[in-house]
Amino acid sequence: MRLRMPEKSNRNDMKIVITGNHAASYGAKLCRPHVIAAYPITPQTEVVEKLAVMVGDGELKAEFLKVESEHSAMAACIGAEAAGSRSFTATSSQGLALMHEMLHWAANSRLPIVMVNVNRAMAPPWTVWADQTDSLAQRDTGWLQFYCEDNQEILDTVILAYKISEKICLPSMICLDAFFLSHTSEIVDIPSQEQVDKFLPGLDLEYKLDIKNPRAFGGLVTQEWYYELRYKIQQAMEDSKAVINNAGKEFEKTFGRKYGLIEEYRVDGAEILLVVSGSMTATAREAVDIMRKDNKKIGLVKIRAFRPFPNEEIAVALKNAKAVAVIDRNISFGNEGIFFTETKAALAGLKKVPSLHGFIAGLGGREIQVADILKMAELTALGKAKNFNWYGLKK
Repeated sequence: MRLRMPEKSNRNDMKIVITGNHAASYGAKLCRPHVIAAYPITPQTEVVEKLAVMVGDGELKAEFLKVESEHSAMAACIGAEAAGSRSFTATSSQGLALMHEMLHWAANSRLPIVMVNVNRAMAPPWTVWADQTDSLAQRDTGWLQFYCEDNQEILDTVILAYKISEKICLPSMICLDAFFLSHTSEIVDIPSQEQVDKFLPGLDLEYKLDIKNPRAFGGLVTQEWYYELRYKIQQAMEDSKAVINNAGKEFEKTFGRKYGLIEEYRVDGAEILLVVSGSMTATAREAVDIMRKDNKKIGLVKIRAFRPFPNEEIAVALKNAKAVAVIDRNISFGNEGIFFTETKAALAGLKKVPSLHGFIAGLGGREIQVADILKMAELTALGKAKNFNWYGLKK
Protein backbone atom coordinates (compact mmCIF):
# COMPACT_ATOMS: atom_id res chain seq x y z
CA MET A 1 0.00 0.00 0.00
CA ARG A 2 1.39 3.42 -0.99
CA LEU A 3 0.93 6.13 1.61
CA ARG A 4 -0.03 9.64 0.49
CA MET A 5 2.04 11.89 2.67
CA PRO A 6 2.04 15.63 1.94
CA GLU A 7 4.96 17.24 0.13
CA LYS A 8 4.99 19.97 2.78
CA SER A 9 4.13 18.96 6.32
CA ASN A 10 2.42 21.46 8.61
CA ARG A 11 3.68 21.14 12.17
CA ASN A 12 0.08 21.31 13.37
CA ASP A 13 -0.64 18.09 11.49
CA MET A 14 -0.86 14.80 13.36
CA LYS A 15 0.11 11.42 11.92
CA ILE A 16 -1.63 8.43 13.48
CA VAL A 17 -2.22 4.79 12.59
CA ILE A 18 -5.94 4.27 12.08
CA THR A 19 -8.39 2.13 10.12
CA GLY A 20 -10.26 3.37 7.07
CA ASN A 21 -13.42 3.59 9.17
CA HIS A 22 -11.74 5.91 11.67
CA ALA A 23 -10.17 7.92 8.85
CA ALA A 24 -13.74 8.65 7.75
CA SER A 25 -14.63 9.59 11.34
CA TYR A 26 -11.76 12.03 11.66
CA GLY A 27 -12.55 13.51 8.26
CA ALA A 28 -16.15 14.11 9.30
CA LYS A 29 -15.14 15.59 12.65
CA LEU A 30 -12.81 18.11 10.98
CA CYS A 31 -15.72 19.34 8.85
CA ARG A 32 -17.74 20.28 11.95
CA PRO A 33 -21.10 18.62 11.12
CA HIS A 34 -24.05 19.92 13.11
CA VAL A 35 -26.01 16.64 12.90
CA ILE A 36 -24.79 13.04 12.74
CA ALA A 37 -27.42 10.37 12.08
CA ALA A 38 -26.22 6.93 13.16
CA TYR A 39 -27.43 3.39 12.58
CA PRO A 40 -25.05 0.41 12.91
CA ILE A 41 -24.32 -2.04 10.13
CA THR A 42 -21.17 -4.12 9.65
CA PRO A 43 -18.59 -3.15 8.44
CA GLN A 44 -19.50 0.54 8.76
CA THR A 45 -20.42 0.69 12.46
CA GLU A 46 -17.00 1.90 13.63
CA VAL A 47 -17.40 5.12 11.63
CA VAL A 48 -20.31 6.38 13.71
CA GLU A 49 -19.09 4.70 16.92
CA LYS A 50 -15.93 6.82 16.80
CA LEU A 51 -17.99 9.95 16.15
CA ALA A 52 -20.20 9.05 19.12
CA VAL A 53 -17.10 8.98 21.33
CA MET A 54 -15.95 12.33 19.92
CA VAL A 55 -19.34 13.90 20.67
CA GLY A 56 -19.52 12.28 24.11
CA ASP A 57 -16.04 13.51 25.04
CA GLY A 58 -16.82 17.04 23.88
CA GLU A 59 -14.30 16.96 21.03
CA LEU A 60 -17.10 17.55 18.53
CA LYS A 61 -20.14 19.75 19.13
CA ALA A 62 -22.91 18.04 17.19
CA GLU A 63 -26.34 16.50 17.59
CA PHE A 64 -25.82 12.73 17.54
CA LEU A 65 -29.08 11.06 16.53
CA LYS A 66 -29.52 7.34 17.20
CA VAL A 67 -32.18 6.45 14.65
CA GLU A 68 -34.14 3.26 14.11
CA SER A 69 -33.06 2.45 10.53
CA GLU A 70 -30.92 3.59 7.63
CA HIS A 71 -34.04 5.01 5.98
CA SER A 72 -34.51 7.17 9.07
CA ALA A 73 -30.82 8.12 9.10
CA MET A 74 -31.08 9.66 5.66
CA ALA A 75 -34.43 11.25 6.51
CA ALA A 76 -32.77 12.91 9.52
CA CYS A 77 -29.93 14.23 7.34
CA ILE A 78 -32.45 15.58 4.85
CA GLY A 79 -34.28 17.45 7.60
CA ALA A 80 -31.05 18.82 9.04
CA GLU A 81 -29.74 20.05 5.69
CA ALA A 82 -33.10 21.55 4.74
CA ALA A 83 -32.84 23.61 7.91
CA GLY A 84 -29.34 24.77 6.92
CA SER A 85 -27.29 22.40 9.11
CA ARG A 86 -24.29 20.41 7.90
CA SER A 87 -25.00 16.68 8.27
CA PHE A 88 -23.20 13.34 8.06
CA THR A 89 -24.04 9.66 8.08
CA ALA A 90 -22.52 6.33 7.07
CA THR A 91 -23.83 2.96 5.95
CA SER A 92 -23.17 -0.23 3.97
CA SER A 93 -24.84 -2.67 1.62
CA GLN A 94 -28.37 -3.58 2.79
CA GLY A 95 -28.50 -0.33 4.75
CA LEU A 96 -27.77 1.70 1.63
CA ALA A 97 -30.44 -0.27 -0.21
CA LEU A 98 -32.96 0.59 2.52
CA MET A 99 -32.08 4.27 2.05
CA HIS A 100 -32.82 4.16 -1.68
CA GLU A 101 -36.04 6.19 -1.63
CA MET A 102 -34.47 8.88 0.54
CA LEU A 103 -31.39 9.14 -1.68
CA HIS A 104 -33.66 10.48 -4.40
CA TRP A 105 -35.25 12.92 -1.94
CA ALA A 106 -31.83 14.20 -0.89
CA ALA A 107 -30.50 14.78 -4.40
CA ASN A 108 -33.71 16.06 -5.92
CA SER A 109 -34.01 18.52 -3.02
CA ARG A 110 -30.46 19.73 -3.86
CA LEU A 111 -29.13 19.06 -0.35
CA PRO A 112 -25.31 18.78 0.08
CA ILE A 113 -25.36 15.80 2.46
CA VAL A 114 -22.12 13.81 2.82
CA MET A 115 -22.28 10.06 3.48
CA VAL A 116 -19.64 7.35 3.73
CA ASN A 117 -20.56 3.96 2.29
CA VAL A 118 -18.36 1.00 3.16
CA ASN A 119 -18.74 -1.18 0.06
CA ARG A 120 -20.12 -4.56 1.10
CA ALA A 121 -21.64 -7.27 -1.10
CA MET A 122 -25.41 -7.54 -1.24
CA ALA A 123 -27.25 -10.53 0.25
CA PRO A 124 -28.33 -13.27 -0.11
CA PRO A 125 -26.22 -15.24 0.60
CA TRP A 126 -25.40 -13.23 3.70
CA THR A 127 -21.94 -11.70 3.59
CA VAL A 128 -20.01 -8.79 5.07
CA TRP A 129 -17.12 -8.59 2.58
CA ALA A 130 -16.23 -6.14 -0.18
CA ASP A 131 -18.17 -5.55 -3.40
CA GLN A 132 -19.05 -2.26 -5.10
CA THR A 133 -22.48 -3.30 -6.37
CA ASP A 134 -24.25 -1.72 -3.38
CA SER A 135 -23.16 1.84 -4.21
CA LEU A 136 -23.20 1.40 -7.98
CA ALA A 137 -26.82 0.26 -7.75
CA GLN A 138 -27.53 3.83 -6.54
CA ARG A 139 -25.71 5.51 -9.44
CA ASP A 140 -28.86 7.11 -10.90
CA THR A 141 -30.05 8.77 -7.69
CA GLY A 142 -28.22 12.05 -8.32
CA TRP A 143 -25.42 11.57 -5.76
CA LEU A 144 -21.79 12.27 -6.53
CA GLN A 145 -19.75 9.10 -5.94
CA PHE A 146 -16.05 8.89 -5.05
CA TYR A 147 -14.06 5.63 -4.72
CA CYS A 148 -11.01 5.60 -2.42
CA GLU A 149 -7.74 3.71 -2.74
CA ASP A 150 -6.37 4.08 0.79
CA ASN A 151 -7.13 5.50 4.22
CA GLN A 152 -5.54 8.88 3.55
CA GLU A 153 -7.76 9.32 0.53
CA ILE A 154 -10.81 8.46 2.65
CA LEU A 155 -10.14 11.26 5.14
CA ASP A 156 -9.23 13.74 2.42
CA THR A 157 -12.26 12.89 0.30
CA VAL A 158 -14.69 13.50 3.18
CA ILE A 159 -13.31 17.02 3.49
CA LEU A 160 -13.36 17.54 -0.27
CA ALA A 161 -16.90 16.17 -0.54
CA TYR A 162 -18.30 18.90 1.72
CA LYS A 163 -16.44 21.54 -0.27
CA ILE A 164 -17.75 20.20 -3.59
CA SER A 165 -21.30 19.35 -2.52
CA GLU A 166 -21.91 22.71 -0.84
CA LYS A 167 -20.72 24.46 -4.00
CA ILE A 168 -23.08 22.65 -6.38
CA CYS A 169 -25.88 21.67 -3.95
CA LEU A 170 -25.84 17.93 -4.55
CA PRO A 171 -25.03 15.15 -2.04
CA SER A 172 -21.82 13.10 -2.06
CA MET A 173 -21.12 9.44 -1.29
CA ILE A 174 -17.57 8.38 -0.34
CA CYS A 175 -17.03 4.68 -1.04
CA LEU A 176 -14.38 2.41 0.49
CA ASP A 177 -13.87 -1.33 0.29
CA ALA A 178 -14.99 -3.36 3.29
CA PHE A 179 -12.13 -4.75 5.39
CA PHE A 180 -9.43 -4.07 2.77
CA LEU A 181 -9.74 -0.44 3.93
CA SER A 182 -12.43 -0.25 6.61
CA HIS A 183 -10.61 -2.48 9.09
CA THR A 184 -7.02 -2.14 7.86
CA SER A 185 -4.75 0.30 9.69
CA GLU A 186 -2.38 2.71 7.95
CA ILE A 187 -0.56 5.92 8.77
CA VAL A 188 -2.90 8.83 8.07
CA ASP A 189 -2.00 12.50 8.15
CA ILE A 190 -4.67 14.35 10.16
CA PRO A 191 -4.79 18.04 9.18
CA SER A 192 -5.17 20.69 11.82
CA GLN A 193 -8.64 22.07 12.53
CA GLU A 194 -7.38 25.53 11.57
CA GLN A 195 -6.35 24.31 8.13
CA VAL A 196 -9.68 22.63 7.49
CA ASP A 197 -11.66 25.63 8.73
CA LYS A 198 -9.75 27.81 6.28
CA PHE A 199 -10.36 25.36 3.42
CA LEU A 200 -14.02 24.67 4.27
CA PRO A 201 -16.11 27.65 5.34
CA GLY A 202 -19.34 27.28 7.30
CA LEU A 203 -22.50 26.14 5.54
CA ASP A 204 -24.69 28.95 4.22
CA LEU A 205 -27.48 27.58 2.03
CA GLU A 206 -29.38 30.09 -0.07
CA TYR A 207 -32.59 28.06 0.15
CA LYS A 208 -33.48 26.60 3.55
CA LEU A 209 -36.31 26.32 6.05
CA ASP A 210 -36.63 29.78 7.57
CA ILE A 211 -39.74 31.18 9.24
CA LYS A 212 -38.54 34.70 8.41
CA ASN A 213 -38.29 33.82 4.71
CA PRO A 214 -40.85 31.06 4.09
CA ARG A 215 -40.61 28.88 0.99
CA ALA A 216 -42.19 25.67 -0.29
CA PHE A 217 -40.05 22.51 -0.36
CA GLY A 218 -40.76 19.19 -2.08
CA GLY A 219 -44.28 20.11 -3.15
CA LEU A 220 -46.22 18.99 -6.19
CA VAL A 221 -44.92 20.22 -9.53
CA THR A 222 -46.75 19.87 -12.83
CA GLN A 223 -45.45 18.82 -16.24
CA GLU A 224 -44.73 22.49 -16.88
CA TRP A 225 -41.57 22.58 -14.70
CA TYR A 226 -40.50 19.04 -13.67
CA TYR A 227 -38.44 18.62 -16.84
CA GLU A 228 -36.44 21.80 -16.21
CA LEU A 229 -35.71 20.83 -12.61
CA ARG A 230 -34.13 17.58 -13.80
CA TYR A 231 -32.13 19.52 -16.38
CA LYS A 232 -30.73 21.67 -13.59
CA ILE A 233 -29.55 18.60 -11.67
CA GLN A 234 -27.81 17.28 -14.77
CA GLN A 235 -26.18 20.67 -15.32
CA ALA A 236 -25.00 20.70 -11.71
CA MET A 237 -23.45 17.25 -12.25
CA GLU A 238 -21.65 18.50 -15.35
CA ASP A 239 -20.51 21.64 -13.54
CA SER A 240 -19.22 19.53 -10.67
CA LYS A 241 -16.36 18.22 -12.83
CA ALA A 242 -14.66 21.61 -12.83
CA VAL A 243 -15.54 22.09 -9.16
CA ILE A 244 -13.93 18.73 -8.28
CA ASN A 245 -10.73 19.59 -10.15
CA ASN A 246 -10.54 23.10 -8.71
CA ALA A 247 -11.18 21.85 -5.18
CA GLY A 248 -8.45 19.26 -5.68
CA LYS A 249 -5.95 21.93 -6.69
CA GLU A 250 -6.89 24.09 -3.72
CA PHE A 251 -6.61 21.05 -1.45
CA GLU A 252 -3.08 20.42 -2.75
CA LYS A 253 -2.02 23.98 -1.93
CA THR A 254 -3.31 23.63 1.62
CA PHE A 255 -2.56 20.00 2.48
CA GLY A 256 0.02 18.84 -0.09
CA ARG A 257 -2.09 16.09 -1.70
CA LYS A 258 -3.87 16.45 -5.04
CA TYR A 259 -7.07 14.74 -6.17
CA GLY A 260 -9.08 14.92 -9.38
CA LEU A 261 -11.62 12.92 -11.35
CA ILE A 262 -9.09 10.28 -12.38
CA GLU A 263 -5.50 9.44 -11.55
CA GLU A 264 -2.95 8.22 -14.08
CA TYR A 265 0.04 5.99 -13.30
CA ARG A 266 2.82 5.30 -15.81
CA VAL A 267 0.48 6.06 -18.71
CA ASP A 268 3.09 7.72 -20.97
CA GLY A 269 4.03 5.37 -23.78
CA ALA A 270 1.78 2.61 -22.47
CA GLU A 271 0.26 0.25 -25.02
CA ILE A 272 -1.76 -1.66 -22.43
CA LEU A 273 -3.77 0.20 -19.81
CA LEU A 274 -5.59 -1.09 -16.78
CA VAL A 275 -8.68 0.76 -15.56
CA VAL A 276 -9.29 0.18 -11.85
CA SER A 277 -10.93 1.70 -8.79
CA GLY A 278 -10.88 1.41 -5.02
CA SER A 279 -8.37 -0.57 -2.97
CA MET A 280 -7.33 -2.83 -5.87
CA THR A 281 -5.52 0.19 -7.33
CA ALA A 282 -2.53 -0.24 -5.00
CA THR A 283 -2.23 -3.88 -6.07
CA ALA A 284 -2.47 -2.88 -9.72
CA ARG A 285 0.34 -0.34 -9.26
CA GLU A 286 2.62 -3.13 -8.03
CA ALA A 287 1.72 -5.23 -11.07
CA VAL A 288 2.44 -2.32 -13.40
CA ASP A 289 5.85 -1.77 -11.79
CA ILE A 290 6.73 -5.45 -12.20
CA MET A 291 5.74 -5.45 -15.87
CA ARG A 292 7.58 -2.19 -16.53
CA LYS A 293 10.76 -3.79 -15.17
CA ASP A 294 10.23 -6.48 -17.81
CA ASN A 295 10.01 -3.72 -20.44
CA LYS A 296 6.25 -4.19 -20.88
CA LYS A 297 4.55 -0.97 -21.95
CA ILE A 298 1.74 -0.86 -19.42
CA GLY A 299 0.12 1.71 -17.15
CA LEU A 300 -3.09 2.28 -15.26
CA VAL A 301 -5.91 4.77 -14.85
CA LYS A 302 -7.75 4.95 -11.54
CA ILE A 303 -11.33 6.15 -11.73
CA ARG A 304 -11.82 8.18 -8.59
CA ALA A 305 -15.10 9.96 -9.39
CA PHE A 306 -17.78 7.67 -10.81
CA ARG A 307 -20.51 10.31 -10.68
CA PRO A 308 -20.03 12.57 -12.45
CA PHE A 309 -18.38 10.10 -14.80
CA PRO A 310 -15.14 11.55 -16.25
CA ASN A 311 -15.92 10.81 -19.89
CA GLU A 312 -13.54 13.35 -21.43
CA GLU A 313 -10.68 12.53 -19.08
CA ILE A 314 -11.04 8.80 -19.71
CA ALA A 315 -11.10 9.30 -23.48
CA VAL A 316 -7.91 11.37 -23.39
CA ALA A 317 -6.13 8.98 -21.05
CA LEU A 318 -6.95 5.83 -23.06
CA LYS A 319 -6.95 7.07 -26.65
CA ASN A 320 -3.37 6.01 -27.49
CA ALA A 321 -3.54 2.55 -25.93
CA LYS A 322 -3.72 -0.56 -28.07
CA ALA A 323 -5.73 -2.51 -25.50
CA VAL A 324 -7.54 -1.70 -22.27
CA ALA A 325 -8.52 -4.02 -19.41
CA VAL A 326 -11.22 -2.74 -17.05
CA ILE A 327 -11.33 -4.63 -13.74
CA ASP A 328 -14.67 -4.49 -11.90
CA ARG A 329 -15.43 -5.56 -8.34
CA ASN A 330 -19.14 -5.36 -9.22
CA ILE A 331 -21.64 -6.75 -11.70
CA SER A 332 -24.72 -5.44 -13.49
CA PHE A 333 -26.61 -8.68 -13.97
CA GLY A 334 -27.66 -9.19 -17.56
CA ASN A 335 -24.89 -6.95 -18.83
CA GLU A 336 -21.31 -6.72 -17.48
CA GLY A 337 -19.09 -4.83 -15.05
CA ILE A 338 -20.38 -1.31 -14.48
CA PHE A 339 -17.07 0.55 -14.82
CA PHE A 340 -16.51 -1.42 -18.05
CA THR A 341 -19.81 -0.26 -19.53
CA GLU A 342 -19.14 3.37 -18.64
CA THR A 343 -15.57 3.23 -19.96
CA LYS A 344 -16.72 1.85 -23.30
CA ALA A 345 -19.28 4.62 -23.58
CA ALA A 346 -16.61 7.24 -22.87
CA LEU A 347 -14.51 5.96 -25.79
CA ALA A 348 -17.37 5.63 -28.27
CA GLY A 349 -16.61 8.95 -29.95
CA LEU A 350 -12.94 8.23 -30.68
CA LYS A 351 -11.91 7.68 -34.31
CA LYS A 352 -9.74 4.76 -33.22
CA VAL A 353 -10.97 2.83 -30.19
CA PRO A 354 -8.56 0.55 -28.30
CA SER A 355 -9.39 -3.13 -27.90
CA LEU A 356 -11.55 -3.20 -24.76
CA HIS A 357 -11.83 -6.08 -22.30
CA GLY A 358 -13.82 -6.27 -19.07
CA PHE A 359 -12.90 -8.48 -16.12
CA ILE A 360 -15.08 -9.31 -13.12
CA ALA A 361 -12.93 -10.08 -10.08
CA GLY A 362 -13.05 -10.00 -6.29
CA LEU A 363 -16.81 -10.18 -5.76
CA GLY A 364 -17.79 -10.82 -2.15
CA GLY A 365 -14.37 -9.82 -0.87
CA ARG A 366 -12.28 -12.40 -2.72
CA GLU A 367 -8.73 -11.08 -2.73
CA ILE A 368 -7.29 -9.66 -5.95
CA GLN A 369 -3.56 -10.35 -5.80
CA VAL A 370 -0.67 -8.99 -7.86
CA ALA A 371 -0.50 -12.32 -9.70
CA ASP A 372 -4.16 -11.90 -10.71
CA ILE A 373 -3.55 -8.45 -12.14
CA LEU A 374 -0.49 -9.75 -14.02
CA LYS A 375 -2.56 -12.57 -15.50
CA MET A 376 -5.39 -10.27 -16.61
CA ALA A 377 -2.86 -7.88 -18.16
CA GLU A 378 -1.16 -10.78 -19.95
CA LEU A 379 -4.45 -12.08 -21.37
CA THR A 380 -5.21 -8.58 -22.61
CA ALA A 381 -1.78 -8.01 -24.14
CA LEU A 382 -1.79 -11.38 -25.94
CA GLY A 383 -5.29 -10.86 -27.32
CA LYS A 384 -6.59 -13.90 -25.41
CA ALA A 385 -9.12 -12.02 -23.31
CA LYS A 386 -12.77 -12.04 -24.30
CA ASN A 387 -14.85 -8.89 -24.43
CA PHE A 388 -16.29 -9.80 -21.01
CA ASN A 389 -14.46 -12.14 -18.63
CA TRP A 390 -15.17 -13.75 -15.25
CA TYR A 391 -11.68 -14.05 -13.79
CA GLY A 392 -10.76 -16.74 -11.26
CA LEU A 393 -13.98 -18.77 -11.21
CA LYS A 394 -13.64 -22.07 -9.36
CA LYS A 395 -14.34 -24.99 -11.67
